[in-house]
Amino acid sequence: QVQLVESGGGLVQAGGSLRLSCAASGRTIGNDGMGWFRQAPGKEREFVAAISWSGVTIDYADSVKGRFTISRDNTENTVYLQMNSLKPEDTAVYYCAAARSAYSSDYMGSYDYWGQGTQVTVSS
Repeated sequence: QVQLVESGGGLVQAGGSLRLSCAASGRTIGNDGMGWFRQAPGKEREFVAAISWSGVTIDYADSVKGRFTISRDNTENTVYLQMNSLKPEDTAVYYCAAARSAYSSDYMGSYDYWGQGTQVTVSS
């Protein structure tokens, strides 16, 4: 079992930045692919970014490419999402997830463990 706790969300103006953290406990996530997903009010949860266990393979949703950066520190058992140039349409609850394999994936079904989410609100 692994527990995931997201932090770093908040209220920011359009064009601003936030850095989300996802701290894992219970066991190491160093062998797991990790992902970030988000869910806006009234919408389905959607893929944002994913990173393989080594950090070599990274994938982004088209909507965040060039603005968001996913990274990980396996020594700290933590995954990060740096979000720059934020837009009102980025407003959502952001969730981190641990995959059942070592590889990155944009498919929600690839992930076994989920955090409780952190709210990101971008004002215009």
